[in-house]
Amino acid sequence: AGICGISVPCGFTQSPKLPIGLQLLGKPFGEATILKLAHAYEQSAGWHREKPPLP
Repeated sequence: AGICGISVPCGFTQSPKLPIGLQLLGKPFGEATILKLAHAYEQSAGWHREKPPLP
């Protein structure tokens, strides 16, 4: 379809601690825009550094 997209971590479910992703979609050939947006979100939210406890 020519639509660009990216998924970034945005949290965990209550129980069990399963990862939740945020999907961003952009205009055709808009990769640079969504990559900048995803990077800014990751840096401000910090979810990419979180890990659920191991069983």
